[in-house]
Amino acid sequence: MNAISVLRYDMRAPSFGTPAGELYSTMLDQAAWAEEHLPGVMIGLSEHHSSDDGYLPSPLTVAAAIAGRTSSIRMLVVALIAPLYHPIRLAEDVAVLDLVSGGRVDLVLGAGYVPDEAPLYGFESTGRVARLEEALRVLRAAWTGEPFEYKGNMVRVTPRPLRPNGPMLLLGGSTPAAARRAARLADGFIPTDSPLYAIYEEECQKLGKFPIGMAHDNPPFVHVANDPEQAWARLAPHAMHETNEYAKWEATRPTKSFFQHFDTADELRAAGKYLVLTPDECIAYVRERGSMALQPLMGGLPTDLSWESLELIANQVVPALNEGVPSE
Repeated sequence: MNAISVLRYDMRAPSFGTPAGELYSTMLDQAAWAEEHLPGVMIGLSEHHSSDDGYLPSPLTVAAAIAGRTSSIRMLVVALIAPLYHPIRLAEDVAVLDLVSGGRVDLVLGAGYVPDEAPLYGFESTGRVARLEEALRVLRAAWTGEPFEYKGNMVRVTPRPLRPNGPMLLLGGSTPAAARRAARLADGFIPTDSPLYAIYEEECQKLGKFPIGMAHDNPPFVHVANDPEQAWARLAPHAMHETNEYAKWEATRPTKSFFQHFDTADELRAAGKYLVLTPDECIAYVRERGSMALQPLMGGLPTDLSWESLELIANQVVPALNEGVPSE
């Protein structure tokens, strides 16, 4: 049973948490460790810019670093904010990443929703959807290795990616329009809200396309500890930081928000979106849900606390879930 679907990293490093240098070093160590101890897991990398806590702005760089420390683990950038990139340079960087990683990195492209990010790169946020669609067109044309028209000039991008068509290009999104756009233009769809996936599937059916992606809401954060109360006391400030920082961003858009602002750690814990479980509770949780996603360094967690959870999962949770499951 593939109990752990993804290890997600966004590299937030608030001032009260683990320093950024230690976080990045630990993240690379955990990726290499996961390849050995959590077979089938994927690494998820997120992107945002100009955040006070240093939220990861360069997921492609991190993906290349992980590729250099591992040999088989796959990676998914969720989501790469395509309007913030020059599409030709993005095509080159991703083609090289495909080569150095052995074809192990795929992309979920997003238009972005944080208002301050687009001006950082010198354009208005109102044009982000058009820039997203342009990026999709340019990436696909660039990875053929053949000349194509870009802004009135014939251009050619080399080298070609390792995979003939390049990495998979999925779209993220939080609106019906994003779901329909994914059906028309992308290889798949990762919505922020599960009902949107039905819209995507319906549009794919109209277009004669096979839907690819996931119909899910954002999963809760899960941490495993032998003493959940003690672990929560150390973890709570980091969870409060994460949910409240995301809530600031999500308040700027009209769609459904996963993160809300909380004034106290008790209120946050009662909401059930940050779970601290014993190994036995985690086993029951995964048996009910089928799998779980992990965010080992959430909000700049202390690295010893992060490793404790991962090792309990690898040594107690995964073996229990795999009992009686035939090996492939």
